[in-house]
Amino acid sequence: MVDLQREAGVLTGVAHRTGEEVPLGDVVLHGDRLTWNQAITKPLRLNLAFDMTVEGDTLKGTSKAGCLPASKVTDERRTVRTATER
Repeated sequence: MVDLQREAGVLTGVAHRTGEEVPLGDVVLHGDRLTWNQAITKPLRLNLAFDMTVEGDTLKGTSKAGCLPASKVTDERRTVRTATER
């Protein structure tokens, strides 16, 4: 899961994986195309480059790690509840 937010005009984000949060780097939204980088250390150390298309509430695209083949990635928008809604 990825959380994105705009702070002072800059798009930032965090990826959530198995109990850890990984900050996203170079987050760019241009039209319906969303790209970012993230570094992971488990199960092995990799630098991932995501290239996604936003289609309504769906993200579809690829994640690429160095010279490895790209992997298909999809995700759905989830509504975040505030503390007062819980």
